[in-house]
Amino acid sequence: MKISTKGRYAVRVMLDLALNNNGECIKVKEIAARQGISEKYLEQIIAVLNKAGYVKSVRGAQGGYRIAKDPADYTVGMILRLTEGSLAPVACLEDGADICERCDTCETLEVWQELYNAVNKVVDGVTIADLVERRKKRLENLDYSI
Repeated sequence: MKISTKGRYAVRVMLDLALNNNGECIKVKEIAARQGISEKYLEQIIAVLNKAGYVKSVRGAQGGYRIAKDPADYTVGMILRLTEGSLAPVACLEDGADICERCDTCETLEVWQELYNAVNKVVDGVTIADLVERRKKRLENLDYSI
């Protein structure tokens, strides 16, 4: 399984919005500059996040975006499923997939299920708030090492 740039960038955008959440809207241009993402591509990602209600948009000169809820309410898994779709490593484990005729005799299905469970455990166990805390700790450690 490989996470696309769209999925990775969406997580970075949500983290950026959480880190810079001071009650005011943040412009796409500012996020793009901090994250090194083109504004056009970022607008596409923000549109997906906005449609899902993960971010709020405000129009006008003072407009921009802000995270819609508390960062603890968003897991990395939620964001990846929104942007990537299923995280299942094989088609037979995807939601709504027809049961494979080999399901009862497939020696590898259990391996794929274990992989899928492990991936879900990791991505669903990390919130945007957790990533904010990781950033703060990393910055604190940098301060001590100087």
